Amino acid sequence: MDDRTQEKDQGMKIMLTGASGFLGRHIRAGLSAFDLISLGRHVRDDIRADITDHLPNLPKVDMVVHAAGKAHVVPANEQEANEFHRINMGGTRALAEQLSAVGALPDTFVLISTVAVYGAETGTLIPENNALKGETPYAKSKIDAENWITNWGISHGVNIVILRLPLVVGKDAPGNLGAMIKNIRRGTYARIGTGDACRSMVLATDITKLIPSLLGKNGIYNLTDGIHPSVAMMEDQIAAHFGKKIHAIPPRLASILARIGDFIPSSPFNTYRYAKLRQSLTFSDEKAVRELHWSPTPVLKGFEI
Repeated sequence: MDDRTQEKDQGMKIMLTGASGFLGRHIRAGLSAFDLISLGRHVRDDIRADITDHLPNLPKVDMVVHAAGKAHVVPANEQEANEFHRINMGGTRALAEQLSAVGALPDTFVLISTVAVYGAETGTLIPENNALKGETPYAKSKIDAENWITNWGISHGVNIVILRLPLVVGKDAPGNLGAMIKNIRRGTYARIGTGDACRSMVLATDITKLIPSLLGKNGIYNLTDGIHPSVAMMEDQIAAHFGKKIHAIPPRLASILARIGDFIPSSPFNTYRYAKLRQSLTFSDEKAVRELHWSPTPVLKGFEI
């Protein structure tokens, strides 16, 4: 990128939702040189509002990056399950409708979505045109949000980019990755089986770097690091950082423990869970490489703990 292009890009106005979340924090920090406005409920947000309720007048910007949403929670009841739809689908709709209501349509609306929409538990290099079979409340809410914002973009002349993300890796990661890091650091982590199943991952910093280039684009894209490291490779990387050693539960013993878990309703480990741990699940980012010139950093090379 030459100086003139960089100067032009940094004049771009961007509105970001979810700036207090894990990915949102990375986006906010990485785009600090741009004219960026954050929208959300956090005290640090420039516009403080709940995107699902009573949005104020919104400013005209070039790009909206909608990273706010509900994730990393297993609903305990129907009410909690319904929250995914209220926040992920309802919030997307409320935000877009307010933009059109106040005459502040952006050039491009970027929706942060998830590979969970495919509903796949195993597979290799799954592309964007795969059927959307996600059945969890989280997946369904994202499928609905994707469909709704796509139709809204067509009817209002707004470019829509949907980024379907796998495991997002970065400093202070939440969810399963955060738990893995915490337990490895404590020395309480054990590898179950061989750990050779591969998973798609992507660096939060790479997603951030891509965002400004999405202005004027349309499409749905999987983003990965293109390497899809094994679980064992990730575990070993984290363990080396803390000077720890990964202890493993041999496959035969793991299989026995899984069968025992089948008879204990509250057990977090059973044959279904063990099967998932042994199966690879990766997604193709070839479309992003071809159309967006996506050139990611291997997760294990750029991972900050």
